Amino acid sequence: MQSTQFNELMIRLELLGIQNDEEVSDRKKKYLNITRDTGELFSVLVKLIKPKNILEVGTSNGYSTLWFAASMSEGGCITTIERNENKIKEAKANFLESGLNERIEIVAGEAMELLPRMEKRFDIVFLDSDRDIYEPLLEDIIRLTASGGLIIFDNAISHRNEFDSVMTAFNNNPEFTCSLLTVGKGEFLAYKH
Repeated sequence: MQSTQFNELMIRLELLGIQNDEEVSDRKKKYLNITRDTGELFSVLVKLIKPKNILEVGTSNGYSTLWFAASMSEGGCITTIERNENKIKEAKANFLESGLNERIEIVAGEAMELLPRMEKRFDIVFLDSDRDIYEPLLEDIIRLTASGGLIIFDNAISHRNEFDSVMTAFNNNPEFTCSLLTVGKGEFLAYKH
């Protein structure tokens, strides 16, 4: 779905995110959205992989969620986790406006509590949340990723020092083929064989 109305919504959300993050000092009120070129990369990856199920950890206002949802085939679903109630309300409104809300399931809560209880396998797992939870959740992230699935970490270059142990774990795991892309704030991709 790439209608004029959808494109206008995405441009508005992109500009809103940039403006908000420049004006707001409280990290909890920042959107910290992906960049447009990262969204375009996700669109290409989704069209190539053709995932039925995507998991996103860190919804914010739904900007990245919409990049995924818009590129999925009919019947696909993205499950996105967010703990901030205000951001959940904004995201829900954006999903409704996009017309893609049928493809999106938003789950309120803490990823540290939710992921260990999840059983469903995902073709793409995207992590764009507090980076200090990634290492403790590594086992669950890997378990929830289907064979032939892709794990994507955002901010892998902009916050490289916070990713060293995670990247080392994947690079040393023969079950994965990895790549660090210089798109946006840096995307670390781990393909599960």
